[in-house]
Amino acid sequence: MKLWKSLLAATAVAAVTIANPAQAEDKRIALVVKALGIGFFEAAAKGAEEAAKELGDVEIIYTGPTDTTAEGQIEVINALIAQKVDAIAISANDQDALVPALKKAMDRGITVISWDSGVAPEGRQLHLNPSSNPLIGNMIIKLAADHLPDGGDVAVLSASATATNQNIWIEEMNKVKDNYPGINVVATVYGDDLADKSYREAQGLMQTYPDLKAIIAPTSVGIVAAAQAVSDAEKAGQINVTGLGLPSEMAGHIETGASKSFAIWNPIDLGYSATMLAYNLSTGKAEAAPGAEIEMGRMGTLTLNDSNEGAMADPFVYDSSNIDDFKDIF
Repeated sequence: MKLWKSLLAATAVAAVTIANPAQAEDKRIALVVKALGIGFFEAAAKGAEEAAKELGDVEIIYTGPTDTTAEGQIEVINALIAQKVDAIAISANDQDALVPALKKAMDRGITVISWDSGVAPEGRQLHLNPSSNPLIGNMIIKLAADHLPDGGDVAVLSASATATNQNIWIEEMNKVKDNYPGINVVATVYGDDLADKSYREAQGLMQTYPDLKAIIAPTSVGIVAAAQAVSDAEKAGQINVTGLGLPSEMAGHIETGASKSFAIWNPIDLGYSATMLAYNLSTGKAEAAPGAEIEMGRMGTLTLNDSNEGAMADPFVYDSSNIDDFKDIF
């Protein structure tokens, strides 16, 4: 497979095309991520590459802005419209702000789906949740509570304040937090999926809440930054960092005790599934409608609800007992 870089619209926007050299009949599917340079999305791109190879007539354009802003993604979307791609599969930085640009894409005959972090229904044909939102919300607070039998103060370090998926998961978490006696959620802060800002926010939480027992970061950037901040403060074992992360990035923090456990679905599977869904819609092999079952290759089928949303798989928990089996995979 060949990889090459091309400029889309400005120096702030980069794209990587992942596929065999394009043929005239190839379907061009753009995998648009929140920002380039994030391990979770790079792993998703590997899944998209796998799907493209399996399908045989697909060119993947892996792209996104350099920071997690709606403005950056809108610039990317407009560039893709100008390129007349066949499909856009996007993980959104803002569920509402992207709608006008994505409606424009659909008006031009481009298939639009969201995955990971959703777009409002009027701006896409379907949304692929990596897992059930209630299951994720319960999981992230359970991971903290499991290691706090006597309860304690916990805080949330999220991505951006407008990140659709983060906000839904935190909302679902707050619905069930009273199921865990003694767990007190003291704050939610935002690191904007930037490592340095997330690190500083974690430091701020430790300073503001001296009795803090856990930091929940439902973002792969935030969880690593928070774990590093805890280690640097020599509080590994005192403050448990948990949430959603990648085994390759969290293995060292499991070893030091800064994190006792965390969860994630397989981002490779997520990128693979998003590509399969975009392909089947753009080729007319499937239609997004409530109750529809759409093929996702080796991942089975996605069943859509009344909002044209569906879930891929349950989250999986990683800890010292299994981290070595996955740290070299993603």
